[in-house]
Amino acid sequence: MEKLNKYSFAIFFSIIIASSLVSFALCLVAEFKKSKKNDLRLDGKWCYLPRSAAFELGIAALICLSITQVVGSLFICRKFRSTDSQARSCKVRKPTVPCSLLVFSWVSFGIAVIIISTGTSMSRSQPFGQGWLDGECYLVRDGVYIGSAILAMLANGSSLGSAIVTIRRKRAEENRKVHHAQAET
Repeated sequence: MEKLNKYSFAIFFSIIIASSLVSFALCLVAEFKKSKKNDLRLDGKWCYLPRSAAFELGIAALICLSITQVVGSLFICRKFRSTDSQARSCKVRKPTVPCSLLVFSWVSFGIAVIIISTGTSMSRSQPFGQGWLDGECYLVRDGVYIGSAILAMLANGSSLGSAIVTIRRKRAEENRKVHHAQAET
C-alpha cells in the first residue's frame, strides 16, 4: 500500500510539473508569435489582421493549464479525505493552509484562463469590417501571454504546495497513530 502511495505521488508530481512547464512554454512562445503592428492592414476605416500562430499556442496552453488544474485538484481532494477504519465511514478534514493554497490556485487559474482566452481570441483572424469587437481590430498587448504564464505557474505552484502540505500532515498523523498504538501495548 505504501508503494502505491509513493507511485501515485510521483505520477501526480510528474503530470503537474510536465503540464505546467508545457503550458508556461506555450505562453512564452505565443508572446513572440502574436500579431504585430506591421501585420495590421488598413483600408479606409476597415482593418484586417491575419490569424497568428499565437491562436493555436494559446488554445494548447489553455488545455495544458486546465489538465494541470483539474488533475491537481482531484488529487488534493482525494488526499483531504481520510478513512476511519473503525467506523467504516469517511470523514472530511478541514485543513486551513492546504485549502487556502487550493483556493489561491483556483483564483490564479481563473484569471490566467481569462487572460489567455482573451489574447487567444484576439489572435484569430480579424477580417475587413468585422474585426475583433465592434468592427475594430485589436492587437494583443506586450506581456499578456507572459503575465498569464506567470499566473499559470502560480496556480500550479499553489496546487503543488497544497498537495505537499496535505501529504505531510497526513503522514504526521499516521505516524502519531502508530506511535500511540505502540505506546498502548
